Amino acid sequence: MTCSISLSSSSLLPSLCFSQTHSISCKQRLSFPSVNAKKFPTLRFSSTVTRAAEYKFPDPIPEFADAETEKFKSHLLKKLSKKDMYGESVQEVVGVCTEIFSTFLHSEYGGPGTLLVLPFVDMADALNERGLPGGPQAARAAINWAKDHVDKDWRQWTSGDNN
Repeated sequence: MTCSISLSSSSLLPSLCFSQTHSISCKQRLSFPSVNAKKFPTLRFSSTVTRAAEYKFPDPIPEFADAETEKFKSHLLKKLSKKDMYGESVQEVVGVCTEIFSTFLHSEYGGPGTLLVLPFVDMADALNERGLPGGPQAARAAINWAKDHVDKDWRQWTSGDNN
């Protein structure tokens, strides 16, 4: 088997976002003793990975972030109030999660493809650091709601039907 790999870049390390051109070509001859080689020609593989299309996600929309934060807060309060583990801390737990979610929506979220898991990890960490109950469970409830609603709500908002 013969393989050659060439990178066209001034750096020895390839970019994670494919900003460099990579060329990979391999020639391989497979040998099977019971198979007649004349019936099956040499297998060849050639592929070129080129620069990925560059796409700029839209900037966050403050009005969308405000509206979505209110929906999130309402849902999370209703969901976590059903759990005994939060007791009198439910308002504080929801407040911490809502603050982190709001910050993310106002500064990072720019539509489908930009919903990150990091804010939800931050929620669990912040709740644990403050000694509040149910950090992982609250973060799980938050991410489940977000994955089911945020991108869908964004599409609806940006289509002009934001009722």
